[in-house]
Amino acid sequence: MKNLTKAFTLFFSMILWSQTLLAQGSETDFFRNTGKIYVVVAIIVATFLGIVFYLIYLDRKIARLERESED
Repeated sequence: MKNLTKAFTLFFSMILWSQTLLAQGSETDFFRNTGKIYVVVAIIVATFLGIVFYLIYLDRKIARLERESED
């Protein structure tokens, strides 16, 4: 579970850092003006949720395998 926490922290810091860099470009203004920023945000959120659920799945699977190997 410790590694999962480190992964979340790293992922959040990467997102915040990339958002800071992207906010300075003209592409962001284009997406805001055309209303497509919501599509971009939805894709980012869906990707993030997919990664989170996959990491939780892997964590449970590894924990189960560790318990089985102890027996």
